[in-house]
Amino acid sequence: MATEVETWATAQKHDGAFSFDDNQANAEHPYSDDDGLNEAEVNGNWTPQEKALHEARLKAKAKRRLRKSSSRNSTSESISESGELAGTDPHSPKGKLNANDRKSRTGKGRGLPKKGGAGGKGVWGAAGMVYEVEEPDVRDPNYDESAQGDTVYATVVPELDEKELEKTVNPIVQEYFEHGDTKEVQMLLKELNLGPNKFEFSSLAVSLSLEGKASHRELTSRLLSDLSGKVMSQADMARAFDKMLKELPDLILDTPEAPQMLGQFIARAIADHVLSMAFLDRYKGKVDCDHARAALDRAAVLLSMKREIVRLDNVWGVGGGLRPVKHLIKEMNLLLKEYLISGEVSEAEHCLRDLEVPHFHHELVYEAVVMVLESKGDTAIHMMVKLLQAFWKTGLITVDQMNRGFQRVYDELPEINLDVPHAHSIMETFVDLCYQESVITKQLRDACPSRGRKRFVSEGDGGVIKN
Repeated sequence: MATEVETWATAQKHDGAFSFDDNQANAEHPYSDDDGLNEAEVNGNWTPQEKALHEARLKAKAKRRLRKSSSRNSTSESISESGELAGTDPHSPKGKLNANDRKSRTGKGRGLPKKGGAGGKGVWGAAGMVYEVEEPDVRDPNYDESAQGDTVYATVVPELDEKELEKTVNPIVQEYFEHGDTKEVQMLLKELNLGPNKFEFSSLAVSLSLEGKASHRELTSRLLSDLSGKVMSQADMARAFDKMLKELPDLILDTPEAPQMLGQFIARAIADHVLSMAFLDRYKGKVDCDHARAALDRAAVLLSMKREIVRLDNVWGVGGGLRPVKHLIKEMNLLLKEYLISGEVSEAEHCLRDLEVPHFHHELVYEAVVMVLESKGDTAIHMMVKLLQAFWKTGLITVDQMNRGFQRVYDELPEINLDVPHAHSIMETFVDLCYQESVITKQLRDACPSRGRKRFVSEGDGGVIKN
């Protein structure tokens, strides 16, 4: 029996686990009791087999206690009979836990790092923390005294491709057509990185002006003149006009007069020293496109004419509010006289829009009313009412401009009456017709001055006017 117990205990010891029933061991071995074993040890009768059996029993009992305590509270720590933590490594120094474990030793907390990651050596610090610029340390082995102060920091602007350039340039040109400040455009272009596509700005500006008004083309010519030599060179301008000549077959689809206009742009650019005369010379006999040939011929004709006949500085005319007031008054009088002869409202409207002076339309109303007062017959009255009604419905003349024009006539009516004796009566008739056609408001009609009928005393008073 002793041999069988020794063999079985040795096998369980080598396996690292010993599990058997204590009652069975006590029944099979005469010294299974703790008291019996202690007495045998005192008497010096402890055999090696009994000693091994005793150690195996102690280990099995400790394991049962560990399993029982862990099942009761999985988060608490069990303590063995020897007083050590059950979760510690028995072979580790002092029986401590893993030093790199950040979890709480007491079983409390969420296991997060201290101070939110801001504490400790060699860490980045808390989120959102801003560090100051560190000065180079002279004691640093990598410190280079000669390299200090040579570092240059500059803002790098990405280069615009063709699509991005068009989206960026179009608003700049459209705003320039409103304010006409070339210095602002120059400042905006310097902030952009146009790269090798710098010439695209000139071609886009010319293309937009071809679809606009004469004043826009005049502003574009001035812009090209101011940008030349500052933002763009003559080579860039030449590349832009080369591209425009190649794109003429597409441009005439929207602007049939594009070849003649582009020829005027080229002539004006050469006169302003934006392009050199060699630009035309290198195209002689080398142009196959009929539209490009027409543009170059137009430019050559304008440059060959004498300065007294045509001035290239005003090749587009003086547009908008830049025109003298006397010139605008003359143009409006001519417009009204042509309308009274032809009776074409659409042509008169087209001429008025070409003047590009919406702030000066009150002058047209004033001249129209005065022309009615100075005319003979009712034909001019009805025609002018029809014209003003058309301008009012289309919104070409606003209510403010209409009221201002009539009010100017009201103020000058006493002086007009010296040359036109029946001016008051004609004015009342014309104002009533305009009100009936919804050209003027009721307040403006009531503001029309009226002259009372002369009343005389009896014939014996000598025809003196009664006060």
